[in-house]
Amino acid sequence: MPDQPPVEYAVAVERYLAASELGAGSRRIYRIALNTWAWALADRPAPTGPERRRARPPVLPLALLDHPGAAARLQAAVTHRAGGADPRTLNRELSTLRAAVAFWRTRGWIDTDPTTALRQRPLPVTDAAPLTPDQLRALFALRAPLREQALWHLLHESGATIETVLALDADDLDLPHRRTRPPAPPLHWGAGTARLLPLLLAGRTTGPLFLTGRRAPATTPARDRCPHTGRARLSYRRAAELFTAHTPAPGSTLRQLRPAPPKTPPPPDNEPGAGDHATTTR
Repeated sequence: MPDQPPVEYAVAVERYLAASELGAGSRRIYRIALNTWAWALADRPAPTGPERRRARPPVLPLALLDHPGAAARLQAAVTHRAGGADPRTLNRELSTLRAAVAFWRTRGWIDTDPTTALRQRPLPVTDAAPLTPDQLRALFALRAPLREQALWHLLHESGATIETVLALDADDLDLPHRRTRPPAPPLHWGAGTARLLPLLLAGRTTGPLFLTGRRAPATTPARDRCPHTGRARLSYRRAAELFTAHTPAPGSTLRQLRPAPPKTPPPPDNEPGAGDHATTTR
């Protein structure tokens, strides 16, 4: 029997969440995000604070996403929320809406994508210090799963961003030489990562390097699905959740695994720029 398209937006949200194979906590967060966009589509201000989690969203047809004014309403909501919402939260909720819209379009429930012109908000520059040697030793000594330990070691030893590392595929790696192959970004790693990566791959030669624990939803792009296991590429959100759950340093983030940049030594006293020791010619 063919999949009958839902009439109501809320029903479409529940079908998307059911197909996404998310955990209960993640489903709740995604539902709150998608319900928030319902207020924008209805051209009504969304509740804020604790009320946003408890408020019942307006009842509206899913077809409203195909309305010519849907994109403008969503853009107005993004602009309004950018004035007070944390940019990470707003970007995450934009990504949630885009994923749901892609799911609904794949099934033919809607025809257009009103999120095309929506842009991620710039993130503030953070200056959180890298983890100390003692914190790193405590982290690497944890009885954490192999995937997490391999990810944490690779982030620390390569100095790469989390986005770069999560985008790696199995065939990007030159394991004997502890580096990536072109055209992947040039990364090098040390003994800790070199010990863990072969165990993590377990013979896989293609597909994402870091995988989720579940099979990928049917809408997952081929490049983000492992051809051997059917599992999806690990997302930044999930990697961050796992790090927070395991780290012995409360408040730490994955970005703090990158080593501190080397300090530039001060110029010798006899070189220009040495401050009070420099001499001038009269």
